[in-house]
Amino acid sequence: MAQGNQNSAAAFATNGLAAVADADREFAFSDADFRGLAQVAYEQAGIALSDSKRNLVYSRLSRRLRALGLSSFRDYRAFLDENLAERESFINAISTNLTKFFRESHHFDHLRSEVIGKFAKSYIGKSGRLRIWSAGCSSGEEPYTIAVVIKKEIRDLERHDIRILATDIDTEVLGRGARGEYPGNSVDDIPRPYQEYFQATGAGDTLAVDRQARSLVAFKRLNLMEQWPFKGTFDAIFCRNVMIYFDGPTKAKLIARYTEKLNPGGFLYIGHSESLNGSHPGLSLVGRTIYRREA
Repeated sequence: MAQGNQNSAAAFATNGLAAVADADREFAFSDADFRGLAQVAYEQAGIALSDSKRNLVYSRLSRRLRALGLSSFRDYRAFLDENLAERESFINAISTNLTKFFRESHHFDHLRSEVIGKFAKSYIGKSGRLRIWSAGCSSGEEPYTIAVVIKKEIRDLERHDIRILATDIDTEVLGRGARGEYPGNSVDDIPRPYQEYFQATGAGDTLAVDRQARSLVAFKRLNLMEQWPFKGTFDAIFCRNVMIYFDGPTKAKLIARYTEKLNPGGFLYIGHSESLNGSHPGLSLVGRTIYRREA
């Protein structure tokens, strides 16, 4: 999750999910069960599950009940309370990771011109340091998009200290992202100048991200609600289509933490359906869902 671009801290999709009638349910699923699980989701990952997500939660977690040999959601809640390791599987199960390469392409146009392009011009003939964070990176399409834009714009990569941190709460999607391999049709929407950075693997219709571009990205599990283990700051942070499923206070705290982690003049990119309601000291809107930290 996408925690998440989904923590990938996490985003939720309801399209294609038919309502599950109580009479047809395989497992007993009471109001108390839903409220209890929603409370765990909020406490563990800041995810606010409204009543409209009830059928989604049932559908996703029914798979866990079958895998564990449990017969009711009451039993699953007890199991969840007693087994801390299951909480990771719980978050993975209710997370939806909708992403693709060059999603919301205007963000990458801005990144290319205002961050990467200016970096390249500032460090002609000398080394520089660039840090970008993809928070809620899902299965890796977002950080790898950043990586191939960097490779296209900066020809002397070896000279510089450039890293992309890609984090998500979902360990399964992180594993897929770290492999850097994707179905052949996943590159259909990639602008032609960047398609050269995806090569056939020889294993069916599978493409791999260019090795040098892949080396720029470090995948790490991170729960955005917990303490962040890194001390450095970033020139740009992507947190897109993650915060829409947080409540107002949680989102406000997260934005304040992001602001602290941005270098002066750095940029925060959020999703097309998100907005920063209220006052956020230190940030100013400079483009469509693009914010700049004031110097």
